[in-house]
Order: sequence, then C-alpha cells, then structure tokens
Amino acid sequence: MGVHSRGAVRAVPGEEGAAPAVRDRYFDTLRALALVRVVAYHAFGWPWAGLVFPSMGVMFGLAGTLMARSLQRPAAAVVRSRLRRLLPPFWCWGLFVVGAMLVRGWMPGWQIVYWVVPLGDPPGSAWGEQAWEILWYLRTYLWFVLLSPLLLRVFRLAPVPVLLLSLAPIVAFQFLWQPPENRFGTGLLDLATYLFCWVLGFAHRDGVLARLKPAAVVVLSLAALACGAWYAFAHRAEYGTYDLADIPLAQALWSAGFVTLLMYSKARLRVDFSGLVRLRRLDRLVSVFNARAVTVYLWHELALVLAVPLIDRCWDVPAFEAYLPLGSQWFLLAVGWVLVAVFVLLFGWVEDVAARRRPRLLP
Repeated sequence: MGVHSRGAVRAVPGEEGAAPAVRDRYFDTLRALALVRVVAYHAFGWPWAGLVFPSMGVMFGLAGTLMARSLQRPAAAVVRSRLRRLLPPFWCWGLFVVGAMLVRGWMPGWQIVYWVVPLGDPPGSAWGEQAWEILWYLRTYLWFVLLSPLLLRVFRLAPVPVLLLSLAPIVAFQFLWQPPENRFGTGLLDLATYLFCWVLGFAHRDGVLARLKPAAVVVLSLAALACGAWYAFAHRAEYGTYDLADIPLAQALWSAGFVTLLMYSKARLRVDFSGLVRLRRLDRLVSVFNARAVTVYLWHELALVLAVPLIDRCWDVPAFEAYLPLGSQWFLLAVGWVLVAVFVLLFGWVEDVAARRRPRLLP
C-alpha cells in the first residue's frame, strides 16, 4: 500500500517521558485524529484521505515542536531519551513480525541490523510486507531526531528564510535530481517530503509563527495547498493515482499548507480544545491514543491483517452470517480496532517502561 506505505505531548514516538504540567488538548486531539485517519486509510485505501487530513505531516509537525522544546537540554541527552522511548516498543513488535517471517522461510541478510536501529528500512519478506511497510515513518522520525540539533541551530540563524527554503530539497529532487531507488534514496526523499513540517514545528515552538502576519500566512498556505492539489491531479496519469502518499512533491506542498494553518491557528488565534475535558469519555480516549501512540501505529496493520481470517471464520457461524455485515469493509475496520485495543492492553505497557514510568494496563 504506499502511507499504505505512505498513516500532550509525551505520546509522539520518542518524546519525553515527563508529562507537562498542563496538557495541550489541541495537539493531543490532532495526534489522535492523525492515528485514526492512518488506520482508516490502511483499511479502505481511500486515495483522497491525505487531502482531507495529511496525518503524517501533522505528526511530523507536532514532533518538531516538541523536539525544539526538548533541545533546551543538552542535545546528546535528548537524542538518548528519544532512542530509549522509541526502540523498546519497536523491538517488542519486531520480535513477532521477524519471528513470523522467519517461520515462513524468510532468509535475512546483514540488513537485519536495521531491525535493531531503523536508520534504514528494515528488510522483510513479501509475505510480511503489509506489517513492515509502515516503518518508513519510524526511520524518518529517527533521522529527524538525529539531525535536529543542527537543524535547530540553522533555523535560528534566519527563521523565516530557513522555513521557506525547507521546501527546496523536495523541489530539487522532483525536477533536478532523482534520488536512487534504494534505502539511501528513499530516506532522502522522505526527509525532504516532511522537512517543512518538522521545521514548522520549530517555528511554532520559538514563537516565530505567531509573529507572522495573518494575510501572508493564509495566502502562502492556500498557495501551497493549491499547488499540491494541482500537481497531484495534473500528474494523476503518471502516478496512476492522485493519492498524496505516492506523490512526494504534492504531499510536501499539501502538508505544508495544511499543517501551517493548523499550527498558526494555535499560535496566533489561541485555538484550544480545553473544553474537551467536559466530554469525559472522548477526553479519556484522546489521552489513551496519545499515551499509546507508538503501540497503535506499530500494531494497527497486524490488527487489520488478522481481522481478515477472523472474519472468514465468522462465515461458518449461521447466526453471524445472517446478522453481521461480514462482507463490509466497515466491519473489517471495527474488528481491526478491537484487535488494536487488545494489542494496546497486551503491549502498551512497553511504552511506559521505555519512558521510565510505572507500567499500566491503560494510562
């Protein structure tokens, strides 16, 4: 699938273990929505999903904000903290995925080291592709974490020019030099696609975004959205789809415009979802999504895969066949979410251990 292959603060993969004094429910809600959209996209394959809500751009933007905040501390300590929080949940999930592929006859080479630290795309068999293809996000996130101390220094030398120029790499890759089709090239392309969103997080954290004139922000954001949508639809025949997940330049431009408007609404207009606390069940759900973001992201594809044979067995039960919509993709999604909940209960505590918190069944 491409986010087929290309789907508060402490919940972003690799973020700090200490909870802030006051949680930001606006960012919490955006992160929860991003995860829900990723799961729905992988269940239905809607090509328009990225246009409605570019989940990965949102997640990289939020992570960039938190990285800038954390880099008030020594960079080495911050990077170690991110690795500590990211890798144990990844290893736990990887034990099952790698084990299943090995049982099915997969013969790995030296590239299996990427299953220890995903600095490159971890290898896998075609049989397990639907499970491991989502790892591009973890690999890209990890590289942004490693590069952030330098990126933040460069950004603070000339914030607005650097923010605007952060779109230059993806434009250059599209029109001047095509990265090779290997781990290195794929990694470069993904970094270039989401570089603007990550740096935008810096701009939000440092207050740069809040100081910009509304007219300039809105006009440039709408221009980026228009260019992204135009490029996707104008090159539909070339890519075989208008799905942003398969068109890096369109993804970069659309995400840039969309995430800028979301961040600017927070920075300038003080948009807040603090009233969410009055909707106790919904507020609780948002909290769980944020505290178990890594677990939900990693295990959701396995949940959708396992939902298929589970539903197939239901056809053998006459009552289920008569009264349940077994052939519906919506039913598949519902069963998938049930399995995601099971995985969260079984393995979510690993995130607590990685963050040096007391392990809990549910946060």
